[in-house]
Amino acid sequence: MTTGIDPSVAPSGPGCVECEAAGEWWVHLRRCAQCGHVGCCDSSPGRHATRHFEETGHPVVQSYEPGEDWFWDYPSESVVEGPRLSDPQGHPDEQSAPGPAERLPEDWRDHVR
Repeated sequence: MTTGIDPSVAPSGPGCVECEAAGEWWVHLRRCAQCGHVGCCDSSPGRHATRHFEETGHPVVQSYEPGEDWFWDYPSESVVEGPRLSDPQGHPDEQSAPGPAERLPEDWRDHVR
């Protein structure tokens, strides 16, 4: 098993922790496989999943998009194998991506990296 993965830890919530606190929006979500922190992807304005890695050193994230189960290892910059993490496996199906829908600016595409 890859170092930096704890399958017993639940995700921090249905959306990016930092974006939720600031009333911001995201493109897609990533879940830290070590502590469960949910952050936004690098296409999002905040890039909070990568910032979480930079601040904590937690090396692996898993997609937190419904139906996706891939893992990304930041230090090796590659896809890695990982076990099933604790539920839920992704944000709620009814939650839009990008989202949340009510926070998306009309020109959101101009802000995507």
